[in-house]
Amino acid sequence: MIKISTNSKKDVYIHAALIISLLLALFFGFFFVYLPWSTNHGETITVPNLKGLTIEEMEDLLSERNLNYEVSDCTFVAGAKPLTVLSQYPLTNSKVKEGRKIYLTINSETPPQIKLPQLNGLSVRSAEQQLLISGLLKGNLKYVNDIRINEVIEVEYQGKKIESGTLISKGSKVDLVIGNGTGDVEMEVPDLVGKPFDEVKILLAGMQLQVGSVIYESESDQPAGTVTKQNCTTCSNDKIHAGETIDLWVAGTPPN
Repeated sequence: MIKISTNSKKDVYIHAALIISLLLALFFGFFFVYLPWSTNHGETITVPNLKGLTIEEMEDLLSERNLNYEVSDCTFVAGAKPLTVLSQYPLTNSKVKEGRKIYLTINSETPPQIKLPQLNGLSVRSAEQQLLISGLLKGNLKYVNDIRINEVIEVEYQGKKIESGTLISKGSKVDLVIGNGTGDVEMEVPDLVGKPFDEVKILLAGMQLQVGSVIYESESDQPAGTVTKQNCTTCSNDKIHAGETIDLWVAGTPPN
């Protein structure tokens, strides 16, 4: 056993100094040598941008930086390549420790099947919004003769008509068949000259025709409210389609 001499104050001071020196050496050795060596204290790694990379590319990039990863979610985004990184956490350029785990969202290889929403009868704009909400894309707009102007008449997928509720892949494009406001069947242009304007409006509505421009002739010798002239710019060979318009000239002055 080592005996420590304490015969004088000098011996006590020497031994106290030795003990303090030993404690300081242990303190600095632990915090400034051992900890940096064991935990890379003060060293950080910049997280690379992984978005859009394949799994193989992502693994190589993280391996070079001694970082790990975990797939926390798998979803489907139309237009993105299958099995590529959609998002990451921590974000690009974040500073992390070696061995840190990066959490990833990967684009699914197979799109999920979803039901086609009810689009018939909606306006083009409303149909586009419903497609967006459902995860589908708008394809071509096909206009056909139909009195329902700018309204969806039917929906086509891969060239075939489909009904609402049909299962199709998320991200698919569907074509919308839209009414152009004119009927498919031709009819004779009605003779409206000499008839009262109020009667003409009822007649045209019953034929699914529209009143176009109305020009009043205050100097006409016809009774006020009588149609004196008519014109249809879209008619051909005295034929007209439902939904088309006829311009009218009316005797008298505009009503207040």
